[in-house]
This record gives sequence, C-alpha cells and structure tokens, in this order.
Amino acid sequence: MTSILSFENVAKGFGEGKSRKDVLRAIDLDVAEGEFVAILGFSGSGKSTLMNLMAGLVTPDQGTVTFKGMPVTGPGPERGLVFQSYSLMPWLTVAGNVMLAVEAVHPELSKSDKAAKAQRYIEMVGLGHATTRRPAELSGGMRQRVSVARALAMEPEVLLLDEPLSALDALTRANLADEILEIWERERTTCVLITNDVDEAILLADRIVPLNPDGTLGAAVNVALPRPRDRGAMNSDPAFKALRAQVTGYLMDVGIKARVEGTRRLPDIRPVHDRTRDLPAAQKAAQEGLIEERFLDFSQLHKVYPTPKGPLTVVEDFNLKMNRGEFISLIGHSGCGKSTVLTMAAGLNEISKGAIKLDGRHVEGADPERAVVFQSPSLFPWLTARENVAVGVDRVYPRASQSERQEVVEHYLERVGLGNAMDRMASEMSNGMRQRVGIARAFALSPKLLLLDEPFGMLDSLTRWELQEVLMDVWDRTKTTAVCVTHDVDEAILLADRVVMMTNGPRATIGKIVDVNLPRPRTRKALLEHADYYHYRQEVLDFLEEYEHGRDPRKKSAPSAIAAE
Repeated sequence: MTSILSFENVAKGFGEGKSRKDVLRAIDLDVAEGEFVAILGFSGSGKSTLMNLMAGLVTPDQGTVTFKGMPVTGPGPERGLVFQSYSLMPWLTVAGNVMLAVEAVHPELSKSDKAAKAQRYIEMVGLGHATTRRPAELSGGMRQRVSVARALAMEPEVLLLDEPLSALDALTRANLADEILEIWERERTTCVLITNDVDEAILLADRIVPLNPDGTLGAAVNVALPRPRDRGAMNSDPAFKALRAQVTGYLMDVGIKARVEGTRRLPDIRPVHDRTRDLPAAQKAAQEGLIEERFLDFSQLHKVYPTPKGPLTVVEDFNLKMNRGEFISLIGHSGCGKSTVLTMAAGLNEISKGAIKLDGRHVEGADPERAVVFQSPSLFPWLTARENVAVGVDRVYPRASQSERQEVVEHYLERVGLGNAMDRMASEMSNGMRQRVGIARAFALSPKLLLLDEPFGMLDSLTRWELQEVLMDVWDRTKTTAVCVTHDVDEAILLADRVVMMTNGPRATIGKIVDVNLPRPRTRKALLEHADYYHYRQEVLDFLEEYEHGRDPRKKSAPSAIAAE
C-alpha cells in the first residue's frame, strides 16, 4: 500500500539547557493510505507531540515528517484533527460549528450546498436531532461528536484523533468508538488514533504502534481480527484474547516499574479506633477473631431524597454482608447509586432507612476507622506528600511518638512508589502521583474499612493499571476490608473477591453477585492468561448490557430519567 504519512528519524524536545526535555527520539513510521493506525502509550510518553507533528502544529528538531512525499510545514485541511477537549465555539449551534469547517474548505459552494454538506456530517455522527443546539446544551459525548463531524466536514485525507474519547464515561466512550469505526469503514479515510486504551486500539485499528516511555517506538503489532468487529463478541474470541494479552504484557513490561519495597518496619502502635487498644490483656485475647463474619453489614439500606415532585428513592433494599478482610467491587451504570451506597458507608450521607454496621457497631458520621479514597484525592496543595499523609496519621495515632508516626508515613509512601518524592509539593505532582498519596494516606490510617470511589477514574488507562497494582500490593499486605466503586469491568474483577452489580436507578438495588475465585496475589498479566478470567468478564458484561442505556429488565416501561450517582 502507498504511504501517505511518513516519519524519518524524527526527534523532538522542549526547553533549553538543563531544563530541556527530549520527548521523542528516532521515530520512524509509515502510515499507509486508507489504514487505521493506533498509537498506544502512557501519559507523558509523547503521544500528543507525535500527533502535533503530524498535524503540522510543531516542527521536528531532527528528521522529517512528510505528507504524500512533501515536508509537513504547517497545518492543512488535508489533515483533520480532533482533540481530547472539544474546542467548540460556545455561541454557535451544532450546525454553526460544523459550518466553520465547510466554509473554510468549500468557500465556492452556495449557502444551501454548504448547509447540506454540514448536515450530512452532523447526521453521520448521529446528531441530526440536535442541529440547532449550542454546546452548553449538549452532553460531553455529544460535544465530542460535533468535533468529529467538524473534522470530517473538512473532508481530510487523514483524520488525526488525539485521545478523542478519554474525557468521556465508559459507556459514552464505547458508543462513540463504535460510531467512529462505522464512519471509517464507510469512508475509508486514513486514520491515526492516539489512545491509552488497549481494547479501543484493538477494536479500531489495523495496526497498533506502542510508544515507549522513553519516546521511542516499539515494534508494531498487526491486528488481524476480521472486520466488522463486534465489541461483545471479542470477549470470547481466542485471537482477541491472545492479542490483548500480548499488547498488555508489552506495555506493562516497558512502562510499569517494579514496586518499591519499603525498608522501614511499621512500629507497634495502635490507632484510636482500635477497640482493643485500652483493654486488659485477657479482654484483648477474648476480642480477637470475635467479629470475622458480617464484619460489614448493609441491612435493608434505603436512600430517599426529597424533590418538588415528591420523595425519590435512589437506593432501595440494599442488603450485603461482608467478612473481615474481603474486597468487594461495586459496579453498575452511571446513576445506579453506587457512590450513594459508598458515601452512606463512609458516614458522609445520611441513611434514610435500614442500617450499616461495621465491626458490630452502627455507622454514624464520618470517622477515620473508615478511610475514603475519592476520584480526586483532595490533597492540600501547599503541603508535601509527607505532610499530607501526616495530617491523618497525627490524628489517628495521638499516643505514638513523633518518630513512630513518621515511620508510618514513610512506610506507606514507599509502598506506593513515592519514596523519592516524599518532600515534593502536592501542587507539583501529576494526577497519578497525587492519587498515590491519597492511597498512602488511606492505608496509613489503619482503617477498619477502606472505601474507594472510582479512585482511578480521572487517570489514563495505563496509569490506572499501575495504580491498581500498587493498590493490590498494599492491600495484600494489610488485608483491609474494602469496597471499591467502579465502572471498569476489568478493574472490578482484578481487585475483588466478589463483584456486586447494581440495577439502574431510581430504586436501584443489588441485581447480581459474582464470586471471583482467581488466585491471589494477582497481576493483570497473569489474570489475562487465566482460563476463567474471561468467563467472569462475560458474566459482568452480560449484566451491564441488560441495563445499558437506562433499560431496566425488571420493568416493562422505561425508568425515570431522574437518578443520582
């Protein structure tokens, strides 16, 4: 096939002198006409810089980038670009935003012909019903569809997609990926996709090119799966499983560094919420092992919110018993009440009816015995990693010496891979590093219950893998009872002893529970090769598909659109 876009020994860096950072090194790449190529790599590996070189937004420091044999010296309509952020004109309608591209490329057309051409691409991305709406009236997925329509309206010879789906929720991301695939199969425009999602790359691409953390390209992987590709069917396809394991294994080998083994030993100190702390020795012995079963007990739990139209029951009759040391994943579509259940367990949200008991006592209000890791770690930006963790440790271990408390802080920061960054300010950290601090802070409290509310939801999928391994490593050492809210099927199975699936809201409840009998300690690479892994995955996917797009198999009519997460 004829090459349409080529890189020859390209290097690119930024800054001068000691502050210079080399981002890309010795890049050789050819994209064939009509090909769909996915560039797959970690955050910070230079994926967007590579895309900007293709678009002509930056120039190489070394080597050449050519389009149809001619050097790329700047942007051009033959290379349409879709960014991660929507970049729409807020005062224009959907039609107005797409019309900008049509008018730039086809100024000679009549007004009616321009409108017809714009409408064609609006219909192509499924927004015919929203032509007159402005961006503020659209969801995130709809806004990104406008961006895709605008790029297509330029009728480019190459469509450049710079992580166009990463800011979207999982369901919207999957749906838009399917639409992009349908458009590509119909139009056969050459596509280059920047992504950090292995499944997305396999679903869409003819060829996957890994971008290593050092800014070099790995060996390309051909995706020989037949087209059209069905997302659901791929879960049972041996070729898909083998390819997924191959690509995942490579990325983990080159991108995820070995866990940092802490050298500090934890001091023999007890947190304030340890019920045996002040008991005589005989009573302490009697208490040990007393509550192992039903350590965490959700009993007939309800959450009802008042609304102008009357009470709205978000969660109804939620019943779950957890043993000490068990790890539960709570999964379901947006609006099913997962986070509502978790915040009630944390004592941050009042219980309307029913009860939650932890270690035999009713949950009432927030308490450090229940540590929460949110999607955003909420650190104090003016404090260092060490100081952020110490805030909680000082409160939980008031009788410990300063040196003992410091040992606890440093032990867990080392465990999450921040041994060399303890004194870095939170404001200077990446999202992934800040979430590491959040995990260290939670475990340092020695909580009875660890509550994780989509803790990796704001991170790219490869950074998410790394932190999942960090979480599993620390949890394996502590066996803290844990509940993790997630929308990620692989994450749910990877982490949990049981996956608890919730029906759609309102009146959401537990729809199904799957016991995950996979060996521990777990790694993503090992599980992808385990014979039972994809059986568990299919069970969860089948349940979620039943409730997709708000459908509720329990009801004949469509559920109310009102729901709370």
